[in-house]
Amino acid sequence: MTLYRANPKHGVAWITGGSSGIGRSLAKDLAAQGYAVAVTALDEDPIDTLVVETAQMPGHVTAYPCDVTDERRMAKTVAAIEKDLGPIVLAVFNAGSYIATAGEDLTVRGFRQSFDVNYFGIINGLVPVIERMRVRARGHIVLVGSVTAYFGWPTTAAYGGTKAAVNILAESLKYDFDKMNVRIQVINPGFVDTPLTEKNLLPMPGLMPVNRASRRMARGIKSGGFEVTF
Repeated sequence: MTLYRANPKHGVAWITGGSSGIGRSLAKDLAAQGYAVAVTALDEDPIDTLVVETAQMPGHVTAYPCDVTDERRMAKTVAAIEKDLGPIVLAVFNAGSYIATAGEDLTVRGFRQSFDVNYFGIINGLVPVIERMRVRARGHIVLVGSVTAYFGWPTTAAYGGTKAAVNILAESLKYDFDKMNVRIQVINPGFVDTPLTEKNLLPMPGLMPVNRASRRMARGIKSGGFEVTF
């Protein structure tokens, strides 16, 4: 069976963490492809600016501000998007937070906050989305990880741990999602020049511009391959 691959003619693309960085740039790329793009982030003002910037594109962007750590609000956001714009055929879970975790200054709070955003922020959106995709028997899910998932880097004990968990999540769910005709991908970008990486205290070899990274991500989504790394 050939798994479903998202198409802008079929419905909506939803991106979390879309107010800056890769998420914002990817929203532009998807709007250029003709998608109706729902963008979720904490801060509404940058999304409103994005709406204006994409106004002349084949697709369009609509703002759905929400805290990804709020399970109830995320479920309501999914319902609102589908009511306003149509079925979500592509969900890109991109929201992320980097908190440096040096061995001599560990805090429980830093680890908990990292997992609340980077892991449970995905779960809070994935659960209501997959319920709807399962009923429709088609959908396309993208989880955004990081190359820090593959091995330990200095100060990334919390961040890298969350991204390793995201990779395992995708690998485990693929078995069941395949049966539902829901394609799941995990995309592990390298170091990208974004507000998130500005906080990094470690060397970042191969640091790439955000627009280049989002184009790589958009190509990866189109390719449909399970694991995309760049």
